[in-house]
Amino acid sequence: MAIVLYARKSVERENSISCETQLDYCRSMLKPDEKNEKIIPIVDNGFSGGNMNRDGFQKMMKMIRQGKIDKVIVYKLDRISRSLADFVNILQEFKEHNVMFISSQESFDTSSPYGEMIVKLLMVFAEFERTSTVNRVTQAYAHRSEMGFYMGGRKPYGFELVPTIIHNIKTKKLDPIPSEVEQVCYIYEVYAQENVSLRHLLDILVAEGKNPLNGSSWTTAKLSALLKNPIYVKADSDIYEYYERHGTQIISDISMFTGEYGAQLYGRSKHTPNDSDWSDMKLVLLTHQGVVDSDIWLKCQRKLEKNRQITNSYSNSTSWLAGKVMCEKCGHTMTTVKGKINKDGKIRRYFNCTGKSHKRICTGPKVSIYAENLENMVYDCIAEKLSELKGTARSAKKAEPAEMNNIKLKIKAVEQEEQQLVSAILKGGFNEELLALANQKAAQLKNDKLVLYQRLDELKYQNNEAETVVNLAKSWQNADYDRKKAVAMIMISKIIIAEDGSVKIEWNI
Repeated sequence: MAIVLYARKSVERENSISCETQLDYCRSMLKPDEKNEKIIPIVDNGFSGGNMNRDGFQKMMKMIRQGKIDKVIVYKLDRISRSLADFVNILQEFKEHNVMFISSQESFDTSSPYGEMIVKLLMVFAEFERTSTVNRVTQAYAHRSEMGFYMGGRKPYGFELVPTIIHNIKTKKLDPIPSEVEQVCYIYEVYAQENVSLRHLLDILVAEGKNPLNGSSWTTAKLSALLKNPIYVKADSDIYEYYERHGTQIISDISMFTGEYGAQLYGRSKHTPNDSDWSDMKLVLLTHQGVVDSDIWLKCQRKLEKNRQITNSYSNSTSWLAGKVMCEKCGHTMTTVKGKINKDGKIRRYFNCTGKSHKRICTGPKVSIYAENLENMVYDCIAEKLSELKGTARSAKKAEPAEMNNIKLKIKAVEQEEQQLVSAILKGGFNEELLALANQKAAQLKNDKLVLYQRLDELKYQNNEAETVVNLAKSWQNADYDRKKAVAMIMISKIIIAEDGSVKIEWNI
């Protein structure tokens, strides 16, 4: 049998007692007849008392379970553990293996009931001290976060930390590094495009030699983390609504979401690719300027959430006109099917009437309607239609983004007032006169919100007329499969194919 002298120290501090000194105290507790027994010093340096996975401690417990130890001596009780639950379990295991436990500073041992009782009492205070320390640190962290302090961690790419003073407290804030921010904005703009996946984005950056300026290299994981980070966004009402919809606790007041500042998300996340529960997360605006427009940032979030890759689909067996082509004779839709390989070794797609192939109620057009020919014809018709609309749209007055954001903030503020009013009414305590005033206030808030929504719809209509058509006309010349399909869905009601193969387009615009 042997005696273990156990010492533990969490971190090196000038005022803390060293492990060697702890062992000296432990040796002083040896009885004269024990000095000739086998003494095993065990040291855990750099381990917290809350961590039971300590190499030395686990070695000691293994020897105890093997029946090789009959006594353990420590400098103080908290060298073994600062957790009462853990310590009681350890003490119980000591008893099961007939191992005595002695503390040099508390001057008692577990060989007596009194010593065992005192040990448990002291451990209650040790755990209370540890819990209090953790709570103080947690509360201080939360308070500093709510004040808009950057809370550390790995410095986000595109920024450097510079000294500053916030609320008379010395701290550090994020300051943009222009060359890196330029890369960040480029990454967002490229990924926001419909046909760019994370892998495609990585390939583009590598091909263009746009490596990180800090000497590292891009990976899809790094790009995904960068794209998800609200540090970069110009947080406005749309960002507020996005996180509110995901159940995030928003610390900063809604009036601060003016599209100027970046934001920080902190807390323990439950969010997984298949779960959008961010209820344990908190969002706070910081003091640095955001660098990515909210609409681009949100486009990227939608793509990341759907976890899908968008690629050019010119080889797709379907058509970007799918769902729009109708048979005049029976009124059923016409879908694309693959024909036989022609002399050039290519497979031509053609439209087939489902009334003929599925319902057996129609003979369909008497001529073959090749998909490529119909797509080219409709493509030219859309281009002509867009050119007609473009001139009118450009003359429309565009609404200022700041005005739209301001209205959205006002709507949110009214909704919050409505919620507060409902909560107050549900709590009760209203007499008839106060209840009448509350109902009057509710009606006023409802009317205010209606007016704001009407104005917002007007501004959206102006922007849609002034921007959407112009942007479509500009990009139509090089539109990919997905963009063509989106434009066709907006502009075309249906394409009617007559029995003789003639085509009629019914427009939505």
